[in-house]
Amino acid sequence: MSMKRTNVYADPEDLAIIKEAAKRRGISEAEIIRQGIHLAAMANRVWDEPLFSRTFEGAGRTLSNSEVRDTVADAVRRETDTGTAA
Repeated sequence: MSMKRTNVYADPEDLAIIKEAAKRRGISEAEIIRQGIHLAAMANRVWDEPLFSRTFEGAGRTLSNSEVRDTVADAVRRETDTGTAA
């Protein structure tokens, strides 16, 4: 992968922590900074597709706690009755 050089301003205390971590981990300070840039890029990425693309049929309203509990209990009973539970 090719790299592109850039300049950034950083807090001296952050740079001291990076320097210490690099020494402790046996890697370059630049590698830690690259990892941080990658994490920041991924945290701010806008995805082309939604995370959840499936839709489900429902009541058209938010279910109550008891309705959710009953539905889950029914599903567990069905799984147990058919012998397909893990």
